[in-house]
Amino acid sequence: MRRIAISARRPAPPAVGAAALAVLLAVAGCSGPGNRGGGRSDAGPGASVPGDGGGRAGAPGSARSALDSLAVKRPGTKDGYARDRFGSAWADTDGNGCGTRDDILKRDLRGTAFRDAKKCVVVSGTLPKDPYTGQSLRYQRGRSTVDIDHVVALSDAWQTGARQWPARKRVALANDPLNLIAVEASANRSKSDGDAADWLPSYAGYRCTYVARQVAVKRKYGLWVTRAEKAAMAKVLDSCPRQALPGGGTPTEAPARFTAK
Repeated sequence: MRRIAISARRPAPPAVGAAALAVLLAVAGCSGPGNRGGGRSDAGPGASVPGDGGGRAGAPGSARSALDSLAVKRPGTKDGYARDRFGSAWADTDGNGCGTRDDILKRDLRGTAFRDAKKCVVVSGTLPKDPYTGQSLRYQRGRSTVDIDHVVALSDAWQTGARQWPARKRVALANDPLNLIAVEASANRSKSDGDAADWLPSYAGYRCTYVARQVAVKRKYGLWVTRAEKAAMAKVLDSCPRQALPGGGTPTEAPARFTAK
């Protein structure tokens, strides 16, 4: 930082007061108390911070363009997070009589077999190409290597806005098909609750689709991204600036019969 030397022998004219000195310091590149070096914000969790300001502009309607519409803030606290803050697992929020987990298995698997005439309970099928590893996987109920993953992990959602939500909005996110995909179990567990700055699929061919889906979920529900997360997302989407932003899913509020702690 270049210092401004103020001579003790020549006192400043009366017109040069504290406000003028502040301007001089700003021109010299000095940081104020709320922005100490490197662009770091000293505000508390959830406070807005400057975006990365870089990257390419995506095509209109693209995931890359939508990324720039997301708020950039510091991560919030994980305190108070528990799975049941998002309601009972795999609640039937769309009212089709089947649990959400089986709905996603029916959507993503091929050659499915069912336990019941209503075709709700999937007992077997094949995942032709696992999004996270690129492998073909066989699903067998009770001894499967297939999980259903929340693309935006619920813990990550909790830390980037969901902590302040009403319960029915959290239930909606946990069961929204836009935020759910069938994937290889060990890859899902290695991801844990990481965001794009922490983890990306080893199968590079799915990364643009994966990050685009995360952007879509965060935009739909009004979740924010951290600076590191946005930079990681931008790096992926800059390689596919026309990657479409997915849409659809269920409403952002579950029906009144659903609740969460």
